[in-house]
Amino acid sequence: MKIPFLALKSQFEKIEPDIRAAIDRVLNSQRFIMGPEVEKLEESIANITETRSAIGVSSGSDALLCSLMAADIEPGDEVIVTSFSFFATAGCIVRMFATPVFVDIDPVTYNVDPQAIADAITEKTKAIVVVHLFGQCADMDPINEIAARHGLIVVEDAAQSLCSKYKEQLAGSLGDVGCFSFFPSKNLGACGDGGMIVSRNRELGEKCRLIRQHGSSPKYHHPVLGGNFRLDAMQAAILNAKLPYLKEWNSARCRNAEIYNELFAGTDVQVPQIADYNETVFHQYVVRVKNRDQVRNRLQKAGVPTEVYYPEPLHLQPCLAYLGYKQGDLPVSEQAAAEVLALPIYPELTEEVQTYIAQQLIEAVKETSGVELAAVV
Repeated sequence: MKIPFLALKSQFEKIEPDIRAAIDRVLNSQRFIMGPEVEKLEESIANITETRSAIGVSSGSDALLCSLMAADIEPGDEVIVTSFSFFATAGCIVRMFATPVFVDIDPVTYNVDPQAIADAITEKTKAIVVVHLFGQCADMDPINEIAARHGLIVVEDAAQSLCSKYKEQLAGSLGDVGCFSFFPSKNLGACGDGGMIVSRNRELGEKCRLIRQHGSSPKYHHPVLGGNFRLDAMQAAILNAKLPYLKEWNSARCRNAEIYNELFAGTDVQVPQIADYNETVFHQYVVRVKNRDQVRNRLQKAGVPTEVYYPEPLHLQPCLAYLGYKQGDLPVSEQAAAEVLALPIYPELTEEVQTYIAQQLIEAVKETSGVELAAVV
């Protein structure tokens, strides 16, 4: 059985006429930078996230960078951030010549531990970057309370969480500014890079809008220093074509997660735990197993693709060694990095394939641990 980890081709085949029509629309208009396609997408994302401002940008990473620029992060400022995330979460802080202060995660949700944030605040702290990992929102009420008490900016890295909810509020609307990615693997993915900034704070949102285009207003006049963070019209048009399918795709991901949960019930495979106050989009379905690397090798031989998000926490990355972190400083993040394993969760996945994946994983765990596990029915 040949199983892809991500079935982008299958998705494209089902909506190919819509995508080609969107591309033709842009080609016929010859409006390749900004323009009506970007404006339409911005309006749609603002409505989806229930925010006042949506600003299309060139990538999720640039969304973070632009947001930190708008928040006036300066050299020497400290920005508190989780260590268990994609590198861009911390890399954008370093690019601002600020200092990322890494804190540990909740062992159940893998999101940042609010108490760890509180313990890390110093007189140099300027902002908190909160990641909603794998499609599940962090516990935002205590985080926002901490931020308000200390006068800190809260930036949501919601790259994996478009349409996720925290206590009925949507990801991206929970802090001062929210950042999304349209990387092709996301639940709403472009045919290349793309991103979006959203904010309920109109002033902050408009500052991001100014910064994304070299800080220029009017043209050739630059009241602030910005960058070239514009979203291509072609990518916006493709995303506009995909948007009507997003709800269906998110529902399919949740359905597939429920199937996995049933298949793994009673085994030593630790399935994702979703907090009672959250509604997730299951951007990734991440299980946890002992002897992860041996299990993964066994699955590869059986034709089951997997990914590890993320094998090395950010505080241990070689390029950040100058910060002085060492093994053992953030034990929960480090243990998660050694045990997590992502399984295919794309909407087009069939129950037959999921059953095969589950069977192989259970057998792999059994073989590598010597523990008898319940078989998939």
